[in-house]
Amino acid sequence: MKDRITVKYRTMTIQDLLNNQEKGCLNLDPGFQRKSVWTVRDRRKLIESVLEGYPVPSIFLYRREENGVPIYDVLDGKQRLETIFMFACVKPFQKQSFSVKYSFPEDDPSEWTGHWDWKELQRYGRCGQFLTYEIQVAEVSGEIGEIVDLFVRINSTGKALTTSERRHAKFYTSPFLKEAERLARRAREFFTSQQILSNGDLDRMRDVELVCELLASILAGGPIHKKQAVDKAVGNTATHAGSMKKAIAEYMATMQAIKLMFPDLRSTRFRNSAEFYSLFLVVWQLVQQKLLLNDRQRNSVAMRMLQRFSDGVDEVRLQQRASEGARQDQRLYVDYLLLVQQSTDAFNQRKRRGEVIHQVLDGLFERKDDKRIFSAEQRRILWNSEDAKSCVICGMQLDWTNFQVDHIKAYSRGGRTELSNAALTCGPCNASKGAGSNRSSRRG
Repeated sequence: MKDRITVKYRTMTIQDLLNNQEKGCLNLDPGFQRKSVWTVRDRRKLIESVLEGYPVPSIFLYRREENGVPIYDVLDGKQRLETIFMFACVKPFQKQSFSVKYSFPEDDPSEWTGHWDWKELQRYGRCGQFLTYEIQVAEVSGEIGEIVDLFVRINSTGKALTTSERRHAKFYTSPFLKEAERLARRAREFFTSQQILSNGDLDRMRDVELVCELLASILAGGPIHKKQAVDKAVGNTATHAGSMKKAIAEYMATMQAIKLMFPDLRSTRFRNSAEFYSLFLVVWQLVQQKLLLNDRQRNSVAMRMLQRFSDGVDEVRLQQRASEGARQDQRLYVDYLLLVQQSTDAFNQRKRRGEVIHQVLDGLFERKDDKRIFSAEQRRILWNSEDAKSCVICGMQLDWTNFQVDHIKAYSRGGRTELSNAALTCGPCNASKGAGSNRSSRRG
């Protein structure tokens, strides 16, 4: 162990640990710590071991001070401490209490219910055995960088840290990582409802890892080799705030487009996180090219095309397993399946997968008119060419001070900013029209 880390070993009773928790001296969630991943079954086994008197692994605590008060950040043993506090109904875990199956020597088998919770132990005066149980504690002190390295090292066994958990531990102060975690929280419902990630994946921070990949790819301008590029992006404290803000805006626009285009993504193979990554980048490129992405009819076609392509790839995979050859018309499916079966994180495979997906959707979408707003000249020509001078939607009489010019076919749905697609409207009608539909004009 490095000289800058010192360790002192001692024992603490569960009562000591409960007292420290109630006094606020234990910090179960320091910045580098991971989320809880134990199941209720795991927690019951621990409490049963304590009641049986079996030894449990040591708890590692990092001692520091806040305003002269010692605070202990939990390096290892978070799940064990949480379990103890849940069982003993200690704040803030009272609502997560549970019972365990245990038989005290003095129990009458004919009267024993088989399970004990904290209230039952208190009612029958059986808490002493639990509260006096001793756990070895390693009190660690040293520089925070070395402490984080130690955290990663001692959590490399058991339920080992995932790549994202290790990255979170090392770079928990990174602005990039904090933004990725914020965006991941917003996307959790989408990820789980489309079966891209499971709740277990969320517990292991794989949602954060996926969002990190997507943001890093946007900053890089395209596909990346996963680990090296993500670590570089997360650890780069010099990333310009403006670039990061732009990348976040592009990420959010792309996610919104995917939700509109592929509402039933879970029915395709693109619910797989590796293939979702490729699909995301294809849609991101379409968004950057200002192609039409929110036309319902086109999006419906896009969804069917993606499903057909997904089914075609799956069919070829079944044929492979049955040692059957592919047909000539399945060549694109074969090419894509080979790319998926090779390294999913390598740059070349990711780039080629995106090209195949782009080929599937190619030609379906149109580029928007670069010109969004009608010019002053167009406004004057339209005003002077209209005799009625009334709103084409509600019929309200207009004058030069209150008329507006609206796209008959919505701009967001491919409507051109041309006089042939222009109509006089009042402000309220123009504001309420939105992009969802094209209202008919009274111009005839």
